[in-house]
Amino acid sequence: MDITSIMFLSIIVFAAGFLLAFWIRTRVTAGKIRAAEDEASKIIREAQKTSETIQKEARLHAKDQLYQMKLDFEHETKEIRAELKSLQKRLAQKEESLERKTEQLERRDANVSKKEQRLIETEKWLQDQKNKYQALIEEQKMQLERISGLTADEAKDLLIKAMENEARYEAAKIIKRIENEAREQADRKAKKIIGTAIQRYAGDYVVERTVSVVNLPNDEMKGRIIGREGRNIRALEAATGIDLIIDDTPEAVILSGFNPVRREVARLVLERLINDGRIHPARIEETVKKVSQEMDVEIREAGEQAAFDLGVHGIHPELIQHIGKLKFRTSYGQNVLRHSVETGFLCGIMAAELGLNIKQAKRVGLLHDIGKAIDHEVEGPHALIGGKLAKKYGESPSVVHAISAHHEDVPPTSVLAVLLQAADTLSGARPGARREILETYVKRLEELEKVAKSFTGISKSYAIQAGRELRIIVESEKVSDAEAILLSRDIAKKIEESLSYPGQIKVTVIRETRAVDFAK
Repeated sequence: MDITSIMFLSIIVFAAGFLLAFWIRTRVTAGKIRAAEDEASKIIREAQKTSETIQKEARLHAKDQLYQMKLDFEHETKEIRAELKSLQKRLAQKEESLERKTEQLERRDANVSKKEQRLIETEKWLQDQKNKYQALIEEQKMQLERISGLTADEAKDLLIKAMENEARYEAAKIIKRIENEAREQADRKAKKIIGTAIQRYAGDYVVERTVSVVNLPNDEMKGRIIGREGRNIRALEAATGIDLIIDDTPEAVILSGFNPVRREVARLVLERLINDGRIHPARIEETVKKVSQEMDVEIREAGEQAAFDLGVHGIHPELIQHIGKLKFRTSYGQNVLRHSVETGFLCGIMAAELGLNIKQAKRVGLLHDIGKAIDHEVEGPHALIGGKLAKKYGESPSVVHAISAHHEDVPPTSVLAVLLQAADTLSGARPGARREILETYVKRLEELEKVAKSFTGISKSYAIQAGRELRIIVESEKVSDAEAILLSRDIAKKIEESLSYPGQIKVTVIRETRAVDFAK
């Protein structure tokens, strides 16, 4: 066979093979399609069944929910109906009550109208009677003026003066009787309580000062304290806030300042610098810082010791710190911390005698002058400052009130406040407790005598017992016994209003009548 025949035969065989393969593939594909169609029909039928089942379940669930909602609605409807019935019933009752009240008001209105009418008639009748009586009075007044020869105003003045003199005399007698009765009943108990308190407690005092003196080993040390161009003394004054006075006083430097804590710090710093020998600004600042820290510890320990001595617990740490500062504060020469502790003891003793709370009494005694720890920083009376400070740190209202009222910056309204006033006065007024400079002392006595001489009828006045008693001698022809009683009260009141003094001042008015004759 030639090549062409072979190629043609090959093409026929390839075409036959291709057609056979295509036919076989078509048959296989048709079989797969029929199988897939059967599977799809099966899946569709199962899906339809599942869908029908889900729809049935959904319809059943919807019916259940609808039924439950229907039940809930009926239940809520019943409750609302019951509540509406109750409200309707209450409204009906209120309506009936309002109707009854309206009827009562109408009856009252009618009664008031009747009474008003009667009052108008009565008022008219009274006015007519008043006019008649007024005419009779005028007629009698004219007759009395003709008979007595005095006008109505002159007679009225005479009558008023007579009644005033009689009333003053009677008032003086009543006042004297009441005071005597009150003294007889109260003095015994008060003297017993105060005497017991004084017997059971005795305190110390220190001298008032605003300067401290530091002794020097020699006068050459003054130059070292001043330093080159005064740098050391400027650094010391700036660091402590205290003025250094270096004068001709031999071997001494004076520290001047009103803040006692800073003055004590300055004294300790200067003493340490002198002992150490190294005096320069850096050393000064270092020493001031160290001494200030030590002073804070000492102040806290002093406050804690005072509270421990009195048995007072639970005081805020800041208040303890302020109490400790009082160790370096004086008042009329009396150390304020010692005075506070003493007042606390006296309060506790007198509270025990009166059956009051001893712990609370000691607490107010210790804290009563706490305002003096910061009164150089805050404006106002130290009693009010102390009250605000105690309130800030959680003290009870009764303690705060007693502290605020112990100098009557607010009126005392409790027994505890009055007890604190008595203990404070007792601590400051006892002999030796306080000292004053001579000029202040003399000035106070002169002011006392001046107040007494400002009244009429005064012959002489004497301030005695260091200004704690004022004795006044009156002219017997100008001042009666009854007027002498009123005069003592008026002078005491004026002293309270115009003068400032520690403790209390006794005012004694003396009147005597002498009858002198001679046998010849």
